[in-house]
Amino acid sequence: MSRKIRDGSAQRERGLRADVLGAADAVVMAIAGSAPAYTLAATTALLAGAAGLASPAALLWCAIPMMGIVLAFGYLGRLDVNAGASYAWVGRSLHPALGFLSGWALVVSATLFMVAGSLPAGSYTLSLFSDAWAQNQPLATAVGAFWLLLMAGLVVKGARITARAQWVMTGIEVAILLMIGVAVLIRGGGEQVFSWAWLFDVTSLSGPEGFAGVALIAAFYFWGWDVTANLGEETSNSHRSSGTGAVLGVISVLVVFEIVTIAVNLVMSQADIRTNSGTVLADLGDALWPGWGGRAMVIAVVLSTVATLETTLIQVTRTLFAMGRDRTLPAAFGRTHHRWQTPWVAVAAVSAVALVLLSASSALGPVNTVLADAFTAIGLQITVYYSLAGIAVVVAYRRLLLRSVRHALLIGLWPLCGALFMLWVLYQSLLSLEPTVLLMGIGALAAGIFPLIWYMVADSEYYAGPHARLPAAVADGVESPYDDITTAVPAPHDARVSDL
Repeated sequence: MSRKIRDGSAQRERGLRADVLGAADAVVMAIAGSAPAYTLAATTALLAGAAGLASPAALLWCAIPMMGIVLAFGYLGRLDVNAGASYAWVGRSLHPALGFLSGWALVVSATLFMVAGSLPAGSYTLSLFSDAWAQNQPLATAVGAFWLLLMAGLVVKGARITARAQWVMTGIEVAILLMIGVAVLIRGGGEQVFSWAWLFDVTSLSGPEGFAGVALIAAFYFWGWDVTANLGEETSNSHRSSGTGAVLGVISVLVVFEIVTIAVNLVMSQADIRTNSGTVLADLGDALWPGWGGRAMVIAVVLSTVATLETTLIQVTRTLFAMGRDRTLPAAFGRTHHRWQTPWVAVAAVSAVALVLLSASSALGPVNTVLADAFTAIGLQITVYYSLAGIAVVVAYRRLLLRSVRHALLIGLWPLCGALFMLWVLYQSLLSLEPTVLLMGIGALAAGIFPLIWYMVADSEYYAGPHARLPAAVADGVESPYDDITTAVPAPHDARVSDL
């Protein structure tokens, strides 16, 4: 069937269900995607090893360029509501091949995360019952696989039930983190005395190379907020809601990250953080409220880990759905369930691959080593598609950038600086990372060359002929990130070529 002409019945059969999420849901999904408790539990020791007491400063300064990418996603989403998000926007703004690379980077990073998330989900769940069980890697793998399959079932059922689950899981998670983190800040005491240098001084990060390593970890901290963009086709008034939800979500998780990271600095030495890398949050809870505090933190981590498995599945399956719809990957990924209107083939494929990788992960070494390598590799892949999106928004809005200082800053300078920062981090990391991490991160990206060439040779309409650009007329009509321009925006998959 031609992609340029589809009748209404075919479009309804293959489309996602519209208007099932609202603006508040977008904020919750952005927070859940970044997974505050899981991220803090999994990477606090890694960040402390790279930044020491300056960990809060590293997060704050890395959040500034990250916000540029958030703005890029928000403005691009106002021009084209597409489940593929950066895949579609980069392809329509820069080049179809770069769009494919952007989509592929998200697919491989999210699939890799299925392992990096499922293993802790299993071990943290078991730790609620027995420390010995939590150390049993085969048992933890089995429990992690159970959570993965359960979340896959919810994702197949639809975005509405997914959002309801996120309201509960993320709400409890954030409440526990803030309650314990703020209480520790108020009480004070412990290993250190608070210093404002923790928040603002990055001079201790061993120069540009050291800061680049820290930034790669920080990219993983914030990663996941862009699930709001992938849910655009299923969100009401998505031209505004998805971008605003991402902005509020990133600000919210930054506040949580800073409060908890400062609290950890107050009550634990850097040596203790590195030695007890797997129990940092539980130790923080116990420092405030022995016994119950640690258990509450473990519950928060379990909820966070399960929640982010769900949001990551949404991201990767919506991206695969868009790529299958465009015939840049097998068309089966573009099929939706006849009742729930969700990309069930993509969900099944990702779940199967993740289960295979999860089963094989036990042969790669200790869990902590596998996770540390995975987080760094995912950070590399994140920098690729985030940087491309930052450049894409500047190209799409190039005629608008000089119309006001606000446009020059929010649509041009800030996203471009965010993109350049991500590219710099990628370059510095390539010079310093271990071969294993590079193979996991860059090797997985390079594997995308094969489907790229295959579908190019097969004359996929995505690559052949004039490509539908992001419409200049819509870009020219945008006056504010909060304006409602829905009536001016063409259908997300309108194949006409604009006057760009």
